[in-house]
Amino acid sequence: MKRIDPAQWAMAALWAVLFIGLPMAIAAWETRARPGVERHSFAPVAAARVRRPATPPPPVEPVKIYALESDQARALNAAIPFSRLPNPAARPFRFTGGPDDLARATDCLAAAQIYEAGDDAVGEEAVAQVVLNRVRHPAFPKTVCGVVFQGQERATGCQFTFTCDGALARTPSPGAWDRARAIAMAALNGQVFKPVGHATHYHTDWVVPYWSGSLDKITAVGTHLFFRWRGWWGTPPAFRLSRDTGEPLIAKIAALSPAHRIGAMMSADGTMPKIVDSDAAQMAVQPMRSIAMDMLGKTVGGVKLISMEKDRSFMVELPAKGGANGWPAVAKTFCAGRPVCRIMAWRAGGAPKTVPLTLAQMEAMSFSYIHNSATGLQRYLWNCTQTPRPSASQCMRRQVNVAAPSPSAPPMVVAPSATGLSGVRRKDRYEQVKIAPVMPPAANGADAP
Repeated sequence: MKRIDPAQWAMAALWAVLFIGLPMAIAAWETRARPGVERHSFAPVAAARVRRPATPPPPVEPVKIYALESDQARALNAAIPFSRLPNPAARPFRFTGGPDDLARATDCLAAAQIYEAGDDAVGEEAVAQVVLNRVRHPAFPKTVCGVVFQGQERATGCQFTFTCDGALARTPSPGAWDRARAIAMAALNGQVFKPVGHATHYHTDWVVPYWSGSLDKITAVGTHLFFRWRGWWGTPPAFRLSRDTGEPLIAKIAALSPAHRIGAMMSADGTMPKIVDSDAAQMAVQPMRSIAMDMLGKTVGGVKLISMEKDRSFMVELPAKGGANGWPAVAKTFCAGRPVCRIMAWRAGGAPKTVPLTLAQMEAMSFSYIHNSATGLQRYLWNCTQTPRPSASQCMRRQVNVAAPSPSAPPMVVAPSATGLSGVRRKDRYEQVKIAPVMPPAANGADAP
């Protein structure tokens, strides 16, 4: 019998380890028993990862809620078991747009957090994660603001109800708004709220949406339940769609967000055309007047300086005397020499005393001006309810407010037509609410159907 060279034995053993032993070790690790999770639960997830459906992503319909008493709703929600499939954390989200887009995304995300969760850090982090999960999923818009304000044009049926139920008429405190923005900036810079995993839906336990039995219930944060789609569309590979970098302007939050105020300055005919002459470019190369914070409350160029931001955005109070046709001259005082400039002006006695602005204060604005010499954008706009103008293109677009629902609502009874994501959201916004620690899904039930 031919003797086998020991070197050949060693080589054969090495190949066996690489091609047999290593895959078996990896498989054993992936399917190892974990507290509260059965080994067989990994198989459906592995299969779902491999087989991407040929059908398009699930449709995102306006959410409807069953009309149930709160006790009935809680009983039904408790009867839906938590899924015992893995609940991996989402990958860190890294915003890739420019500074202006980042500012808009931050304020849209902060608005979703504070109007859905109130001034509560845990609830706001959960909301932020759901929004960013949606941005990554092909079933939803590809921008942060697009996701948050999806369906905002409808009186009912918006995805986040604060965008269409009049809630934006209530302005959070500056401190609460700053905290919400800080949480939003952290989320956009990679901070992950792990407990909600890849959840794209949520609701409070005292309501039952029609979709609650068709999605996987994956975790609870206090009284709030989080869900993801079943099958491949709820697995991590589905959350890889490329994003748009151009965040839309949302006029509805212009009172809170300077980054969105340009949207509130659109004319009544909905246009923001580029100029056809070089007026903005010529203004940008003129000598720039130095305007500093120590000039607040003082008269500059015939108007009173109320507030300023980054030496390019100014709030002023117009003089009691003088016609509206003379207001564009204010632009030459404040915006000459500045490539980007914005002015918001109120009549004498009507200027706001503090920021952020309320919707009522935005509605009371009498005149505005904006230019960007790089793009050729320039627009002078008047409040035509105060000062009629010969063309609608010279008139500010007015806000259309939806009356807020009656405060009588014990949230215990929800009409069949109620819509929206009524999830990490308070019964009475801005009251103090504590959200309990996350309870591991394994302690709450068996495999979801």
